[in-house]
Amino acid sequence: MKEIRVRFAPSPTGALHIGGVRTALYNYLFARQQGGTMILRIEDTDQNRYVPGAEEYIIESLKWAGIGIDEGVGVGGPHAPYRQSERKQFYRKYADQLISSGHAYYAFDTEAELEAMRERLKKAGVDHQQYSSFTRMTMRNSLTLPAAETENLIQSGAPYVIRLKVPESGEIRLHDLIRGEVVVQMSELDDKVLMKSDGMPTYHLANVVDDYLMKISHVIRGEEWLPSAPLHVLLYKSFGWEADMPQFAHLPLLLKPDGNGKLSKRDADRMGFPIFPLNWTDPNTGEKSVGFREAGYLPEALINFLAFLGWNPGTEQEIFSMEELIKTFSIERIGKAGARFDIQKATWFNEQYIRLKPVEVLVKYLNEQLTKEGIACSPEKAAKIVEVMRERVSFPKDFFQQGRYFFQAPTAFDSAVISKKWNTDAAKFFQALVAALQGTARFDVETLKVTIENVAAGLGIKAGQVMQILRVAITGSSSGPDLMMTIEIIGREETLNRLGFALSNFQIKATAS
Repeated sequence: MKEIRVRFAPSPTGALHIGGVRTALYNYLFARQQGGTMILRIEDTDQNRYVPGAEEYIIESLKWAGIGIDEGVGVGGPHAPYRQSERKQFYRKYADQLISSGHAYYAFDTEAELEAMRERLKKAGVDHQQYSSFTRMTMRNSLTLPAAETENLIQSGAPYVIRLKVPESGEIRLHDLIRGEVVVQMSELDDKVLMKSDGMPTYHLANVVDDYLMKISHVIRGEEWLPSAPLHVLLYKSFGWEADMPQFAHLPLLLKPDGNGKLSKRDADRMGFPIFPLNWTDPNTGEKSVGFREAGYLPEALINFLAFLGWNPGTEQEIFSMEELIKTFSIERIGKAGARFDIQKATWFNEQYIRLKPVEVLVKYLNEQLTKEGIACSPEKAAKIVEVMRERVSFPKDFFQQGRYFFQAPTAFDSAVISKKWNTDAAKFFQALVAALQGTARFDVETLKVTIENVAAGLGIKAGQVMQILRVAITGSSSGPDLMMTIEIIGREETLNRLGFALSNFQIKATAS
């Protein structure tokens, strides 16, 4: 049986898009499940688009997401080097092989000549103005020039490219593991450039040569590469490598949240959610983009979310650890249709993973924020806070940001509740509650419940009438976690201070209104 070898092959042209993380994830899951090898290859043949720092960003992003690399950039391996810019000698060798076998040719056309060709085709009403079997015999290349002239041009240093010679007729067939049979007529393909005039290969040649030399068994990549797949199959055939051709699986697109069109950075910026795994600063423009990590998403939650963007397990289960994903994942259960990027669902996954965390981990999240604020907190108090809040937070930072009142008396209060609920009965209740709480032997949830009920009953009112205004007095907000537990955590002295402040200030507001 053929060894399973897959590769994630991004270009270092900027931050890694979240769709790229999903592609890497699917490759990783498949490799791990099949006992195969996961390779990281950097496809940097387009030096004009190279962005400093992008390669390091890709590596750090995969590490943070928990996507392990067995071989490749940063790891090494038997097929090094793994940067295409360091493999130029391989591509030239195989381009020359195609020339020798008659499957490629030299083309010396200038940009002006190419533009003139496109204009002729356009005026003739030809839909696709491209360099192909239909036009190549009208151009300046080694198929139309005498051999001696071709040799003289090469020896004199005249700029040229090497183009694939696509057959004039016939069809290319390939079986995609997700989309089934794909059939393309040769007449629809153009004579793609394989080697550029600067001596660098194009993506098409470098990708096929590297996949062959690195013994890649499966090419799992985005749908945007599907139109190039027939060309790559033709290259395998031209080299005589059909027996070693990998199986293809083209993943569905990630769509905008409304499902209309491909997800872009512009959509993410407009709607206020991340599209990169980590923070990224564009070195050319200085533009800063917040990453999923810095926005507070846990890597395991993001991975779980991404796994479901195109794949489903066929069951009702939604929460999967990486180990469970590896066990359950299959290419056969990846759909063809685009997957809608629902950031609310990503947040939901984050909430579930926070709730699954041990208390000591949640305390760590809280302490990180407290340290930034210069606030001290005992381990016991921190543990109580995260326990009472864990069902209500979406991100680690929320333990402090939503629970600031556990450490600092509120300075702003829900005015709608005050205007509606603050009255003579509420003021009498607060006064009586202050006296009662000063005299209780204990200050815990059960004691607080009984005390509040007794004080309310003694005034002839129902406890429910004053609970919301009591919450506002303690926390500033009309909603939050269990109020009795909240008061217990805040403590007797601070609770009495806040009740006293409410008595003075709420009374003034009520009088003023």
